[in-house]
Amino acid sequence: MSDIIPMTRAGYNKIKAEIDRMENEEMPIILKRLADARAEGDLKENAEYHGARESQGMLQAKISQLRGKLANSTIIDVVASDEVAFGAKVTVLDLEYDDEEEFTLVGAGEEDYDNGKILITSPFGQGLLGKKVGDKVEIEAPVGTLKFEVLKIEYDIEEE
Repeated sequence: MSDIIPMTRAGYNKIKAEIDRMENEEMPIILKRLADARAEGDLKENAEYHGARESQGMLQAKISQLRGKLANSTIIDVVASDEVAFGAKVTVLDLEYDDEEEFTLVGAGEEDYDNGKILITSPFGQGLLGKKVGDKVEIEAPVGTLKFEVLKIEYDIEEE
């Protein structure tokens, strides 16, 4: 995975904190389970031991995945613009249903689809990139072509 993953400093810190929590809170619990299961003797037919090993492997895989995201990340500062860009909160009009929807284009670690925070690298995010107020956009989705008009672009610039 050599693709660059855009993210804000907050998204980077969120992933880093998740890794830290997994390594310092969850992993010791699993290692204790393993030690306790080993103490019971025969490991071939010890379901607790095999379950703990599986948990350890899955947790380690998740940690490795998150470390990979951080290794390939590029921290991007949100800069206000009249075009849709990283960090933009975009209000669009669904031209088929005449509904207004609001999306914020975010980086890895910050996505929250229930609250309208979508990955900038997603097809939807890529379809909105570079658009201005009044532009119409067509985005290919599994359900067909979605048609929107950009109504408003806002940026929440964080002061550091």
